[in-house]
Amino acid sequence: MPPRRILSTPEADLVVQALAAHHGPLMFHQSGGCCDGSAPMCYPLGDFRVGSQDVLLGHIAEDVPVWIGAAQFEYWRHTQVTIDVVPGRGAGFSLEGPLGVRFIIRSRVFTDGEAAALDAAGPPPRGE
Repeated sequence: MPPRRILSTPEADLVVQALAAHHGPLMFHQSGGCCDGSAPMCYPLGDFRVGSQDVLLGHIAEDVPVWIGAAQFEYWRHTQVTIDVVPGRGAGFSLEGPLGVRFIIRSRVFTDGEAAALDAAGPPPRGE
């Protein structure tokens, strides 16, 4: 079985759960923009339109989908991405901003065996 492409820390899951209790179902998108645009952005589910150039990395906090832009995915396809949370002020459009925290990305390179298993599993799903 291939490894998961996306993980989250227990601390990030707690923030996601708090946000979901207030905003309902959520989603994340990781773009390749600069500044805050390169941070994982948390939105109410459906508030960010996912297109055919977006790749589904998987789900965190049980059922929250995490998408990444296709160009960014090409850079990161060899890494396992973990969403974490740290104190500070995040992006204005991401839901966690008023809580005094911001989501960040941590990553590690897949082993050769993990990369082979992911390749054998085929490409991840894309948006419509």
